[in-house]
Amino acid sequence: MMAASASRVAVIGAGIAGASCARWLHDAGYAVQVFDKSRGVGGRLSTRRIDWTDAAGVSHQASFDHGAPGFQARSPAFAAFAARAHANGLLLPWQPRDPAGRAAADADTWWLPAPDMPALCRALLQDLPVQTQAPIDALHRDAAGWRLASAGATVAREFGAVVLAIPPAQAAALLQPLAPSWARQALALPMLPDWTLMGLASAAGDASDWQLAHSSDGVLASIIRNHGKPGRAPLAGMAHWVAHASADWSARHIETPAAVVQEALQQALARWFGQAQDWHYVTVHRWRYAVAPAGARSGTDHCWWDAQAGLGVCGDAWGGGGVEGAWGSARALAAAISGVDPA
Repeated sequence: MMAASASRVAVIGAGIAGASCARWLHDAGYAVQVFDKSRGVGGRLSTRRIDWTDAAGVSHQASFDHGAPGFQARSPAFAAFAARAHANGLLLPWQPRDPAGRAAADADTWWLPAPDMPALCRALLQDLPVQTQAPIDALHRDAAGWRLASAGATVAREFGAVVLAIPPAQAAALLQPLAPSWARQALALPMLPDWTLMGLASAAGDASDWQLAHSSDGVLASIIRNHGKPGRAPLAGMAHWVAHASADWSARHIETPAAVVQEALQQALARWFGQAQDWHYVTVHRWRYAVAPAGARSGTDHCWWDAQAGLGVCGDAWGGGGVEGAWGSARALAAAISGVDPA
C-alpha cells in the first residue's frame, strides 16, 4: 500500500500529454493534481474565442482553432482511443479537402475534438483538481516530498512524484537544478515555432467549400477555412481563416513584433488568394514551442522516469511528435510510474 505522500502526483502541463497521464494515474489509484500556466487546458489543442464589433456597432463572438488543426491516429492503440472518444461524442471525424476538391493530406481520417479543441483534455481531466494560471518555476524535494514554487512562493507540497508534460525548453529550466543531464538532453530536443494568423473576412461571392490548403511560398505553411470544419459554426457572411506560417519563417521572425508579423502574413495571404481579403478582424499568436519535428524522439525512450527521485517527463518531443506522440509518451510514463500499462 502506498504512503499518502507517495500516492500524490503533481502533473505540470494540461495539454494532451499531461491530461492523459493524469487520467491514467488517477485511474490507477494515485491522487493527482494538475497545474498549467495558461488560462485553460489543452495546450496546442487550442481554440481562441474573440469578441468582435462590426461596423454597425453590434458585438459578435467568433472562434478559431489556432493550435493543432486536427490529428490522425496511426497506431492501433491510439486509433482505439480515438474511436472510444468518438463514440462518447468527444471527437468528430474530418476528411479535409484542398481547393481542388482532393483529400488535403492523405486518405486517413483526421479527428477534431468537439465542440472545441480543448474539449478532449477537459474530458480527460474531468473531476481532477486542475489549477490554471499557475506557472511553476521551481521544484524542491525534501523529506516530505516535492514542493512546487511560483515566483519564490510554495504553491503546493508533499507530492511523491512530479510529472513534467511541457515543452523541452520549459522542462529543462525546471530540471537544471535537479537533473542537469536530463536538462541538457531536453534542450537538445528540437521544437519548431509557429506564428499563426486568425481572421474574419467577408465571405461574399465565395462559394467554395475546401477546408485545408498547403503553401510552399516560404512564408505560409497552411491555410485553414476554420468555418468549414465539422462542428464549427461560422458567423453569417463571414469566413473564419487560420493561417500557419512555415517553421523556418517563424523561427526567423520569432522576436518580430506581432503587428509586423500580422502585416506580413496578410500580404502572404493576399498573394496566395490573388487578392486582398476584406478583413473585419485579424490577430496573430506566437507558438514559441509549437510542434516536434515528425519522427522526433529522445532516443529509444518514449519518456523519462526516475523512480528513486519520483520525477518523470513526457510529451510529443519524447513520443515522436504530434498529438499521437504526446499521448503515447504519456501512456509510457503512466505505465512506468504505476506498473500498469494503460488500456
